[in-house]
Amino acid sequence: MFSKVIEFNYIFNYNLILQPVKQTGLILLDCFVGFFKTGILLCNVTDLVQPGRWWGLPHLEEGCIVMARQQERARRTRAALVESAAIEFAKRGYAAASVNTILEGSNATKGAMYFHFQSKEDLARAVLQAGVEQFTALTERWKRRTDIGPFDALHGFVVDLAKLFHTSVIVRAEFRLIVEPEFYPDVLSGGSQVWGRTAHELAVRAEGQGLLRAGADPEKFTRVLAASLAGQRYMSDMIALEGDLGTRFEESLDVVLAAMASKEWLEKFEREGWPDCGSELPEL
Repeated sequence: MFSKVIEFNYIFNYNLILQPVKQTGLILLDCFVGFFKTGILLCNVTDLVQPGRWWGLPHLEEGCIVMARQQERARRTRAALVESAAIEFAKRGYAAASVNTILEGSNATKGAMYFHFQSKEDLARAVLQAGVEQFTALTERWKRRTDIGPFDALHGFVVDLAKLFHTSVIVRAEFRLIVEPEFYPDVLSGGSQVWGRTAHELAVRAEGQGLLRAGADPEKFTRVLAASLAGQRYMSDMIALEGDLGTRFEESLDVVLAAMASKEWLEKFEREGWPDCGSELPEL
């Protein structure tokens, strides 16, 4: 495996690098094909770079360090642009979002923005993808909770989902963008699909354990719950609702369970309520 990815802003003489590599066999030639196409060189720096020299190329180690630092700055600039864009999109929506406001919030230049993103739409899609990644991180954690019942895991997930909407501007922006006409096609790959699949998986587990009443369909269970959660989230944006979003998400789950959970499970829930299963919310 290669230990580092180093970005170069200049091209070395091809033969000067290639010949020693052919002789040593320490690195695959395919890497050099990728290097000259993309400006990215994959190498095992520990093996290849010695202090002050690299097969006759003086001070390359120092150059590698400089390039690595530049790459880190570029990564931070991109992240700052995505964060600032999310704030603007969550507040104003896509059409009314101002590129200048995004630049001011990120402390980036317009040139830096267009280095990373081809357009405002490209930047918005980066926000959508970042939102999906946060949803995915949360759902994967709750799907691994086999130490608790599927409905208990679903409840914990729903509560954490509400917290994620509250704490992450990326997630709020994803939800705002996904209902904009420009991004209707992205609904099929958006965050709602991610957490909808998790709810369905947990509902199927519940069915397998006899926790759904006879004839209850996990597909219908998931569809109604997902629509209710999305509606609660949408209404919380439209009007000022009393109570926090977590409470309203719990209400949606309670109504669906009252209609579709088994009699035995409902009686147990009536006696004991929800257990404390902790939180699986990842640090942002």
